[in-house]
Amino acid sequence: MRFVQVIDCKTERFEDMDRLMDRWAEQTRGTRTATHSLVGKDRSDGSHYVEIVEFPSYQDAMANSGLPETERIFQEMVALCDGMPTITDLDVVRDEQLNRARARRFFHEIAVGGHLDVIDEVFAADYTDHDIAKTERVMVGSGRLRDDVVRWRAAFDFTFELDRQICEGDDVVTLWTWTGTHKGEFMGIAPTGRQCVMTGTTIFRFENGRIQEGWWHEDLMGLLRELGAHDGDAAPA
Repeated sequence: MRFVQVIDCKTERFEDMDRLMDRWAEQTRGTRTATHSLVGKDRSDGSHYVEIVEFPSYQDAMANSGLPETERIFQEMVALCDGMPTITDLDVVRDEQLNRARARRFFHEIAVGGHLDVIDEVFAADYTDHDIAKTERVMVGSGRLRDDVVRWRAAFDFTFELDRQICEGDDVVTLWTWTGTHKGEFMGIAPTGRQCVMTGTTIFRFENGRIQEGWWHEDLMGLLRELGAHDGDAAPA
């Protein structure tokens, strides 16, 4: 079970505290067991700070606390604080990864489900799209994304299998497998009725709760081969 420590303190010397945390990270490189750490500042009290540190388990947290560097740094931290910091130990019993869920909405609700109105909920109006398979590799505006979805849905009946998702900061990386039946014109290729499989990776960057930027890497050449574009049966215009 994942484990979180919440360290609550007051200090007028945050810059010194920040340098101290950098020193602790450097001194424990390769030995510390913390997987993620963030520090928040109280908007109503500029001297009030809260640090949240995540560990794979309680046992890992205790091993981290037992490092000689951790104890030494903690004592220096206490000296910088206005009073003794408080530490709250928490077992993680629920973790809602909201960006991951929003990214999945594109694939399931918008692309496969055809609910185009959801685009305005999930994507920023000035969304920027990068796609190496397109002649115009950078497009701006959620309306361009809407047009893209309409074209793909007109050309194929398809599904997405989301093979793996990795979330880090504001980014969600999705490794996917697309399976589609060719029912309409696509890149100059008349409908073939063939079922095709294509793999790809999409990176979405979130800002203010919406997808602000996306990068697409898909095996379009493989898809065209499956449609017969290179065997004489069909050819793109």
